[in-house]
Amino acid sequence: MLENIRADLRAYRGDWGAQGYWAMVVYRFGRWRYTIRPAVLRKPFSFAYKGLFKLVQIVCGIELPCEVPVGKGLVIEHSGGIVVSGFARIGSNCRLRNGVVIGLARLEDPCAPQLGDDVDVGAGAKLLGNIRIGNRVSIGANAVVLCDVPDDCIAVGVPAVIKPRRKAAEFSQFRHN
Repeated sequence: MLENIRADLRAYRGDWGAQGYWAMVVYRFGRWRYTIRPAVLRKPFSFAYKGLFKLVQIVCGIELPCEVPVGKGLVIEHSGGIVVSGFARIGSNCRLRNGVVIGLARLEDPCAPQLGDDVDVGAGAKLLGNIRIGNRVSIGANAVVLCDVPDDCIAVGVPAVIKPRRKAAEFSQFRHN
């Protein structure tokens, strides 16, 4: 647990006051408590986790349940209105901004998005349902993503339109000499 918390602090560039970092500390604590055996000894830690989870939810506006598998290097920028379903999955080196929802499309279908590595989710974006977001994907601000997004693409608009990411050479016409 402490190794993960130190890695999270590095991802936040040492800013222990960042509310996203607080959410990650509570998340890591919640994951760690499952390692305590027997279950009767885990009860006080579970009670503490539930209290801390609710505190982060109220103070920071971040809902990141410990049931969500999260890779290393998740950064939650600009807290407020961030909701992640317990059925979701988040890869390594991802970035979430304020107003992001990663959740169910329908209550009857408990399947949430699965994010790959290096996914950048813009402010206000909604990712809903049983979808896969590939590696190195950018989701635009306020996009509503309801379908799979392949690797190395961007998703923008309502509903989201999927576009391949431009290569650096394509931007050469805009460079000043």
